[in-house]
Amino acid sequence: MGKYIGDKKFYKMALSIAAPIMIQNGITNFVSMLDNIMIGRVGTEQMSGVAVANQLLFVFNISMFGMVSGAGIFGAQFFGSRNMEGVRDTFRFKVVSMTLMTLLGIALLFFRGDFLISLYLQGKSDMGSAAATLAYGISYLRIMLIGMLPYAFAQIYASTLREMGETMAPMRAGMAAVCVNMVLNYILIFGKLGAPRLGVAGAAIATVVSRFVECGCIALWTHRRSEQLCFIKGAYRSLRVPGGLTRRILVKGSPLMVNEFLWSLGMATLTQCYSLYGLTVVAGLNIATTLSNVTNVVWLSMGNALSIIVGQLLGAGKMEEAKDTDRKLIFFAVTSCLFVVAALLLLAPVFPQIYNTSGEVRTLAMRLILVTACFAPVQAFLNAAYFTLRSGGKTGITFFFDSGFMWLCSIPAAFVLSRYSGFPILATYILCQALEILKCVLGFVLVKKGVWLNNIVA
Repeated sequence: MGKYIGDKKFYKMALSIAAPIMIQNGITNFVSMLDNIMIGRVGTEQMSGVAVANQLLFVFNISMFGMVSGAGIFGAQFFGSRNMEGVRDTFRFKVVSMTLMTLLGIALLFFRGDFLISLYLQGKSDMGSAAATLAYGISYLRIMLIGMLPYAFAQIYASTLREMGETMAPMRAGMAAVCVNMVLNYILIFGKLGAPRLGVAGAAIATVVSRFVECGCIALWTHRRSEQLCFIKGAYRSLRVPGGLTRRILVKGSPLMVNEFLWSLGMATLTQCYSLYGLTVVAGLNIATTLSNVTNVVWLSMGNALSIIVGQLLGAGKMEEAKDTDRKLIFFAVTSCLFVVAALLLLAPVFPQIYNTSGEVRTLAMRLILVTACFAPVQAFLNAAYFTLRSGGKTGITFFFDSGFMWLCSIPAAFVLSRYSGFPILATYILCQALEILKCVLGFVLVKKGVWLNNIVA
């Protein structure tokens, strides 16, 4: 067991990176959960409309994550080799590419958002409920588009700082944002302190304001420390990125960018397949996903920390140390997931009762949470394996490992089972989750072979 367990110094180092990310993501998801509960207290149609709109925004957000991550592979390794000019050029690439992607996303969701939302409302449900859900979803989405650009720039700054090992500043900016979001949600959703009762629109306004707050906090903090954070000096004097670096980022990063887009689109497609069972399933999935998003930050944050730590070691040419560190971090991520399992099992019967919805929705949500708990260790290992492959720039492999598997296996299975099998939703959901075990075997083989041990900035 010695090769899987590190000493006290090792875990202190790992947690110094992972803990701030975990705290920030945990607080963000916790406040999102409170937002969801507040909307859920208003009504089922409002909750479902916001859930569907957020599913579309999820595709955009994860695509942005893929964009900054593709460039971030180089950022982490440039910092590991102490090349600040390289970090600056990587930052500029993010600014240009993310701005273009955001404008494209805003245009798509503004002009086609109603059509995309309606795709989730074609199941066995009352037409009046579907129409109300569509109206709430469009109202929420249109306001949320205002916050997309500040959200993109917050991710640009936060990702670059994390690649340099600076995780506290993004955490503090995130905490400020979620505090603003939580307070404004309470005031605007329910009409407190003399404010009008805005419901779904109030939730969207609160989120948009919080995104401007987060962007402002993290950008101001970074620029005030330009002597310490040399990459930001003159970062906006020119947005020119060396052609050679641009080509390298596109070659190495494009599979990752496309992967994140296809993966998030795949998750949205899976949800659309499940939604054919009716609005009850849309509501139940929303409740279950809201809770699991909070608990999953444990292993998700460990994956982010793994990519930063291992990426810096690879950039410094320390291959054996990277291999040993990676093995221990994967083991740590999977074992820490046991706390996630325990939390989900304990909360499954209680959490759905908070929502102002039907008993049928609550029962389904409880069962979906229990299924999620059973497969949490599988997801923890897959996440760690994915970030391991990514840290060494093996983005082509990660593409087939991640979104390739989803589109070739998970989605066809969900498509067939939801339309032609006659299976109930719970059976379909369990079978689709069980397919991930096959992916675990593939991930284990790829990590074990060390195909990811690669310095891409030498």
